Amino acid sequence: MERYEQHNRIPIKRMEAEKKQDAVDVLLELSVEPVPQQCLSNHCKDAIAEVLQECDDLREENRRLKTKLGILDEQAFANDDEKVKALTGLPTFAKLQVVLFSVILCLPTHATLSPFQQLLLTLMRMKMNLSLALLSVLFQISIATASRTFRTTLDMLHAKLVPSFLFWPQREELRLSMPMIFRQTYPRCACIIDCLKFFIENPKDLEARAQTYSTYKHHHTMKYLIGISPQGTVIFISKGWGDRTSDKRVTENSGFLECISAGDVILADQGFNVAESISLYNAELNIPAFTKGRKQLSPVELESTHGLASVRIHVERVIGETRNRYTILQSTIGIQMCEAEHPKGLTVLDKVVHVCCALTNVAPSIIPSG
Repeated sequence: MERYEQHNRIPIKRMEAEKKQDAVDVLLELSVEPVPQQCLSNHCKDAIAEVLQECDDLREENRRLKTKLGILDEQAFANDDEKVKALTGLPTFAKLQVVLFSVILCLPTHATLSPFQQLLLTLMRMKMNLSLALLSVLFQISIATASRTFRTTLDMLHAKLVPSFLFWPQREELRLSMPMIFRQTYPRCACIIDCLKFFIENPKDLEARAQTYSTYKHHHTMKYLIGISPQGTVIFISKGWGDRTSDKRVTENSGFLECISAGDVILADQGFNVAESISLYNAELNIPAFTKGRKQLSPVELESTHGLASVRIHVERVIGETRNRYTILQSTIGIQMCEAEHPKGLTVLDKVVHVCCALTNVAPSIIPSG
């Protein structure tokens, strides 16, 4: 009798194991094929019902979270200018569409993200200085994909957007729309120049360290020559230079002088001692008067310096507006963004600065026209 019971225990255990495996197989195949009800025991039905209910609860929770956080697609930004301004720096959804249409044909359409999302990711990184790791979570992509998307879209924005929104206007265009404050003081003013500077990480190369270290700021710094029109738009931006490079050398070797025309007046700070270079183009440089070797300025020089300061300050306001609009320019820039792919090519930082300046021109000017 004992032998008979032992002999039959093996198939009984085997049958129980097969039933459990059948139940697991049914659960795994629920999303693919309907399961015949007659082949399920009451225990399996209860387990399946519990799993299905849990799936429904998770779907509902996912829907609520998406609604709460907002979906990062084009429909979520339509008719919501405040959201566009907060996440991209552009003033309206209509202007965001203008920027999108300028690059949409150049962006990959087979990518994980739509062209709109590729542009949105790039603008969000520049606007809020978000890390690639955070962007990968927000857009549900890998960090490598986020990095590749940012670089590709930035290249397209630099190639298509910068020539369209950042250029030196014709003299007649400048004079027809010149603000009243310039008409009264410098009616022939074509440009106001200054240097836009950024902190960067400590370079590994010793020569690069020497070229970028600023004894005044006690930090490694890159500088860009920036020029704005009397209307308050950026009309010139150079590539990056180490802060140890003098303002005079940057001005003479950045391509700026080739933009000016005979009769133009250029306004600058005292550090831009380039009057001789500008005079070669039959143009004029106006900088504040020096008090070196004298106790004080003459009344004429004092009045001229005061008038110059009242209009030259607009270039600093535009620089401040650009920094505030795109906070990536407020951070200490990683050294990998300061390295060019080719010896004479632009760095990632160069492209970021150029694109940020072009996007600032899309927004309304901070200088009143009246």
